Amino acid sequence: MTVKLIPVEGIPEASAGDDVAELVMGGLVMSGIELVEGDVLVVTHKIISKAEGRVVSLDDSGPDGHRHLVEQKATAILRRRGSLVIAKTRHGFVCANAGVDRSNVAPGSALLLPVDPDASAHRIRLRIERALEVSIAVLVTDTFGRAWRHGLVDVTIGISGLIPVVDYRGTKDTHGNTLEVTEVAIADEIAAAADLVMGKATGIPAAIVRGVDYPKGNGRATDMVRQASEDMFR
Repeated sequence: MTVKLIPVEGIPEASAGDDVAELVMGGLVMSGIELVEGDVLVVTHKIISKAEGRVVSLDDSGPDGHRHLVEQKATAILRRRGSLVIAKTRHGFVCANAGVDRSNVAPGSALLLPVDPDASAHRIRLRIERALEVSIAVLVTDTFGRAWRHGLVDVTIGISGLIPVVDYRGTKDTHGNTLEVTEVAIADEIAAAADLVMGKATGIPAAIVRGVDYPKGNGRATDMVRQASEDMFR
């Protein structure tokens, strides 16, 4: 199997009220990309949040304004260390600062997560499938840290057309052993791979991942969230 990562260039900065699917399709044309059956379109949440009017002004342009906004948007504060807050969002995600982001926005502003990233992904997929007559999946991504490792990776916060976790429990490995705990987060693997050609400072908010044999279906990003009863750190 060969997997291709294709950046979608030429997508302009989004503003409130923009049609993200239309922006992406314009970028596909400018990049000379023709979607094929089974492609996965990966879109960073920032272009979606901006199009959905999720940019807010901070009451205080200093660190206090940011902290107050995080407190407002979190449904639970799980950990604090200095200026870092690990919080649970209303979506159920556990991440730094409840997803409140001050990068790639004007000074004195912050960017919030989409209200319903799964719904956002679904709207984009249906719009593109109808316009281009091709069956694809769509992932909406954000950058998260990880509990046991340094560094950040892109993960999936919105899904349409893809089952996010492949469950291999009960199957056999190459030595005939029965797998008991193996569940692969294929949506997050695709998200992290796509970020290799999108990056944080390149102005490329979307990419196509081609060649992945993913399970098709009506998955949700919240299907990937470990429940508190199963979480050894809560």
